[in-house]
Amino acid sequence: MTHPTPPGSLPMPGCPVRGDHALLRLYGPEFAADPHTAYAELRQYGDLAPVEIAPGVSAMLVTDYRTALDLLHDPETWSHDPRPWQETIPEDSPVRPMLAWRPNPLFNDGAVHARYRSVITDSFRMIESHELRSHVHRAADTLITEFGATGRADLISQYARVLPMLLFNRLFGFGDSHSTRLIDSLAGMMEGNTPEEAGRANAAFEAYVTDLVTTKSQERGHDLTSWFIDHPSGLSTEEVVHHVVLTLGAGLEPTTNLVGNALARMLSDDRYYTTLTGGALTAHDAVNEVLWHDPPMANYGAHFPRRDVYFHGTWIRAGQLVLVSYAAANLSVPRCPETIATGAGSHLAWSAGPHTCPVRNHAQLVAITAIERLTAWLSDIELAVPYDQLEWRPGGFHRALATLPARFTPLVPDPTGVTPWNTSSLSSPSTPQDRTSGPRPNASATAARPSW
Repeated sequence: MTHPTPPGSLPMPGCPVRGDHALLRLYGPEFAADPHTAYAELRQYGDLAPVEIAPGVSAMLVTDYRTALDLLHDPETWSHDPRPWQETIPEDSPVRPMLAWRPNPLFNDGAVHARYRSVITDSFRMIESHELRSHVHRAADTLITEFGATGRADLISQYARVLPMLLFNRLFGFGDSHSTRLIDSLAGMMEGNTPEEAGRANAAFEAYVTDLVTTKSQERGHDLTSWFIDHPSGLSTEEVVHHVVLTLGAGLEPTTNLVGNALARMLSDDRYYTTLTGGALTAHDAVNEVLWHDPPMANYGAHFPRRDVYFHGTWIRAGQLVLVSYAAANLSVPRCPETIATGAGSHLAWSAGPHTCPVRNHAQLVAITAIERLTAWLSDIELAVPYDQLEWRPGGFHRALATLPARFTPLVPDPTGVTPWNTSSLSSPSTPQDRTSGPRPNASATAARPSW
């Protein structure tokens, strides 16, 4: 719990350091390859531990479940506004694009946060589940037609990473041709290998979003960008840009990682499927297990104490960066595999408190549908390498596979049978599924505007 600051001098934040006097790094290939061992080491410090998230940039990391909940449910003590803190780090720090203040709900508190959050929740509420599922089916079938006949695929670069891009481009009103810009910029921001790479990626991402908002400001469509612009909260153009930045950033990379991590578990664990058309556990179970064990955003939830506080045994200065390790916190709860797989209890992958993910149901539906669609077409799919040989992408914030090589019996295009090449999701616009499967960028502003 949080205690008031006692009178007298305040001790420095009470955290021992590693024996070699170096903070444990949450970046680089060593951490990516084995984060669970790193979390076990960090727990020796207590409920919070000192870490380095980029060269010269330190933070306190919450590794305990109850401590994380106490923080996430206490907006009176903890702020999401990073502006005082970001003045203390270099302008070119590779983590700055992920943590610097923006006018959107993630980096604001109180009434401002509530106003911003309503834009996202109200707009996503207008996307029906059947419509979203139709979007996913169409994107999945498009991708499967590109590699289905080969019998081999990298399920990250050819499926899990591209599918959310196709989906969100359509939901936000941009065409599929823009997906590459989105993929490259987000990967650079998440991994942040160098200040130059992070800076270029951030600039490219914001340029993509600015082009999108400019297009939709001139002519609305049946899409999220238009709904953000027209929302009764009256967002400025800058605010619309940063709401799209947040929604794309929070939706694309985590969805890629959730799909990829869940597929890796399913294809390497006999509890799921001997063949993927039968078995005791399902895609829904795999997603739940990943959200407990390998959440797609493993360490994030940036918080800053409004005053000097003594929190769960550690002194923390006002404005000091504190991150929540959703992965370490989940793992600190003793649980049997069966309850985790079936979703019993509450993991922290969606965060908690006022800043809980506002569209977690949409995200879970997308991930489960994408996995089900792939395994329905490729029922004998299997990993091409052992699970313990898979490579993980460096980056302290995410838990992300670099590749996921798989093999399967090739599909053959067959005009007389049901294959991804001739499913209804790829047929003429007159079919019921296709009529709702894509935004209408040329729709008039009057027709596209919702009744709020």
